[in-house]
Amino acid sequence: MLPTSSTHQGFSIEEATVRDLQLAFQRNQLSSKELVEFYLERTQTLNTDLKGALEVNPDALAQANIADQERKDKPHGSLSALHGIPILLKDNIATQDKLNTTAGSYALLGSAVPRDAGVVTRLRKAGAIILGKATLSEWSNFRSNNAPSGWCARGGQGKNPYTKGDPCGSSSGSAISVAANMVTVSLGTETNGSILCPSGYNSVVGIKPTVGLTSRAGVIPISPRQDTVGPICRTVSDAACVLETIVGIDTNDEATIEASKYVPEGGYSQFLREETRSGEIILQFWEWYFYAQNFSAAPRNLKIDNIDEIYVDQSEDIALKIEFKLALNAYLNDLVASPVRSLADVIEYNKNHSEQENIDEYDQDLMLECEKTNGFGETLNQALLNLTNLSQNGFEKLMIANKLDAVVIPFSRFSEILAIGGYPGIIVPAGYEEGVPFGICFGGLKGSEPKLIEIAYSFEQSTKIRKPPPIHK
Repeated sequence: MLPTSSTHQGFSIEEATVRDLQLAFQRNQLSSKELVEFYLERTQTLNTDLKGALEVNPDALAQANIADQERKDKPHGSLSALHGIPILLKDNIATQDKLNTTAGSYALLGSAVPRDAGVVTRLRKAGAIILGKATLSEWSNFRSNNAPSGWCARGGQGKNPYTKGDPCGSSSGSAISVAANMVTVSLGTETNGSILCPSGYNSVVGIKPTVGLTSRAGVIPISPRQDTVGPICRTVSDAACVLETIVGIDTNDEATIEASKYVPEGGYSQFLREETRSGEIILQFWEWYFYAQNFSAAPRNLKIDNIDEIYVDQSEDIALKIEFKLALNAYLNDLVASPVRSLADVIEYNKNHSEQENIDEYDQDLMLECEKTNGFGETLNQALLNLTNLSQNGFEKLMIANKLDAVVIPFSRFSEILAIGGYPGIIVPAGYEEGVPFGICFGGLKGSEPKLIEIAYSFEQSTKIRKPPPIHK
């Protein structure tokens, strides 16, 4: 039985935005304690089937009580927009509390992290409530080529709340939980498509930030060159609110120093404008996309010159396998306590716990391939050079030569191009085909989040397409 979404003061929690919740707090229609209790009860009811949440924080109610007291003690306007708001974290984002950080694997169960992840530090400072950890494709889909999206040993198979099928990954649980109103907002991570794809599949908004805009310190890695942490929410306004909370310099992640130049003074919410000059860009790039895929011609003949080369080139695959081994070994070595200290240890653990980790069915072929790599050297250097050239001579050349703000692409099909160049993207619900959600993705050059948010918000407000999944009492 699902909990009622209305408080005794008549406020409906389901589908409420961060702004709605803050107004309800101010009007004494809702407390953080009531909000957390609602999400915990709803998670208990729905998660048996959907498997979006991996763990709930035993201290969540205590954090809610603190938030409620702070709201009474401090003047209106002195608290952040996320104060007292529950957030669910993908289970590769470290928290130094009673929650585990395992990437969905039993191999890391019981490990102890040295500190909160950089983004978690910022969330706590803002007064957000860490509700728990979300399921994911195990090891962010970098263990095996055979495991389905949304599956991990600890959490089982996550389900799309609209279809009960593929939720996409690897930030599957973050998207499932937000879509099904099991939490207000969530964080996911992306190396290539892992925020954009599940957000589109589950009819929510996802932002893949410019690499380095948000700290990756304390995040179980794949590639420091491509990894990024971003919000998954039900609305663009909520995503902008979370993004402006988690961006900024973290001395534990050097990439944030360079990327800090892209952070706008005054945050991202200032770009939530319903009217924007995006119509021409949208028209051009719907047609550009189909032209690039050989479906139709484009009136301005806009095309990424090397699009075919990008999709057949193996440089990303080569680089990621080398980078994963190096980055994961460094992460594991930094843990205060851990059953495994290297990729080789993880592989051995999986062999020794094959039933628990479902090795016979899903294998660990990708990890085995990564373990064979030899670290920095000519192979990696050449792969990285190829990726730089592909980005500069392709997407960047097109955008700069035509003085464009953004591209728009159906679904998350553009994720590889955004991934290899470290570019940002935002995906917004765009419709339902026989009940199956799909999204529309806006992408741009590094640091273009303000314009992308402006365009995405305009599209969202003009269409108001999102509807909650058909979950009944």
